[in-house]
Amino acid sequence: MTINCKGKLIDLTTPKVMGILNLTPDSFYDGGKYANAKDIFQQVEKMLNDGATFIDVGAYSSRPGAKHISEEEELQRIIPVVQKLIAKFPNILLSIDTFRSGVAKQCVEYGAAIINDISTGEMDSEMIPTVAKLNVPYIMMHMKGTPQNMQKKPTYSNITQEVLYYFSEKITLARSYGINDIIIDPGFGFGKNNEHNFQLLNELELFKNIDLPVLVGLSRKSMIYNTLNSEPKNSLNGTTTLNTISLYKGAQILRVHDVKEAMECVALIDELMS
Repeated sequence: MTINCKGKLIDLTTPKVMGILNLTPDSFYDGGKYANAKDIFQQVEKMLNDGATFIDVGAYSSRPGAKHISEEEELQRIIPVVQKLIAKFPNILLSIDTFRSGVAKQCVEYGAAIINDISTGEMDSEMIPTVAKLNVPYIMMHMKGTPQNMQKKPTYSNITQEVLYYFSEKITLARSYGINDIIIDPGFGFGKNNEHNFQLLNELELFKNIDLPVLVGLSRKSMIYNTLNSEPKNSLNGTTTLNTISLYKGAQILRVHDVKEAMECVALIDELMS
């Protein structure tokens, strides 16, 4: 199973790790931590040295109840960073965490390789046609509602079935526009309570039936620290545990804050499965 990033085929037979770079002042774990070029370069270099294949850059906070910002503000935050990272690390594979087609277009024009859309076109109807024209891999995530309202009593009759059906519709739509490389993300914590999250994880192997790469983003999320009566800064051990389970159940990409520990999960599961 491969995806084409800027003419380079990335083999996902061995799972890959995507490092998170948040440029937002209010993200749930590392908000405001990377506010200048020096800190950004140091963190990205560390993640690349630790083994990250992709770096996911986001400038719009999607934590529950996050403040909505304009497209102009998102662009002001993200474009200079994309430019600087491409200049500093010419071979870097940047993923852009945005639901806005305008942001996606400009970032790819400046050298980004992947679009990671939390809304799969639900919050911008031009996103899927735009990604098709850009000819880049597309990460489509399941989210019920918006970041501002998604955690207000989300309900499902059977969450795994509903998420699988959602992807079947979205994949058909994306294919109709000619998008070749699609990655699916069940969207842990996005319009889901603890019970929903753990049912999805428990049944993650069912997503293999879609025959597309599965990305899992569990890093330091509330399903970990709420279950353990802890907080994000103390949730690395829980993250590692659930990342390991995700890999065992078929995840091909781990989206994480802590790349080194995720790479260790990949190495151990690879040894076990071989």
